Amino acid sequence: MLKEINQNKVHIVYDDSLINEINENCFNVDYWQAKHKTIGSAIGRGTTWFVQLDKLQGALRHYRRGGLLGKIITDHYIFIGKQKTRSIQEFYLLNKLHNAGVNVPRPIAARVVKRTFFYQADLLSEKIPNANDLVNILQKTPLSEFEYQKIGQQIKKMHNAQVDHSDLNIHNILLDKQGKVWIIDFDKCYQRSGDTWKQTNLDRLLRSFKKEQLKRTLSWQESDFDALKIGYMEDF
Repeated sequence: MLKEINQNKVHIVYDDSLINEINENCFNVDYWQAKHKTIGSAIGRGTTWFVQLDKLQGALRHYRRGGLLGKIITDHYIFIGKQKTRSIQEFYLLNKLHNAGVNVPRPIAARVVKRTFFYQADLLSEKIPNANDLVNILQKTPLSEFEYQKIGQQIKKMHNAQVDHSDLNIHNILLDKQGKVWIIDFDKCYQRSGDTWKQTNLDRLLRSFKKEQLKRTLSWQESDFDALKIGYMEDF
């Protein structure tokens, strides 16, 4: 069940079926390190820390700005209401997608700390076990037509839930050891009406394949995208 905590300038939303106890400390990596429950990390715009919870493994991320502005204001955003904050929006969007049957990390907890006219944000979500992104996989081995079709099917399920993934690329699509396809990183993504934007998502994904192919040797060719599109066209 989703629950909320409001204390002074701190707002927390969490799923009590996934985490037994929640407080501000749960969003600080020092807390998990002191309990010897950090199990790894990944470097991106910032560091995502992987932590061992009682029921599952979590990925803890502090929201940071990118681009030139991010060099000046690293992690503060203008506050226009808690429901408009990055972490709260991503939490509820992941929850909607999970309930719609899309393979996404389950949201565990999100925090917003208000700083006068600004806020800072954190998200604790499920770490997908034994999974690699398509860039990592395709550097080692090609995917089968069936695997590409499953990728297309997951994107179609996401689109059926009317979610526009504004950064759909092959870093944000994972395959686990069981061959299950996952879509991740829904920061700044949202639900929208209509259908015209859906092709834009697919076009962006195709450009991502081509871009990464130029950077490194991938076991991929453009005709592989046809199998992905076949999976996408299937009805559910």
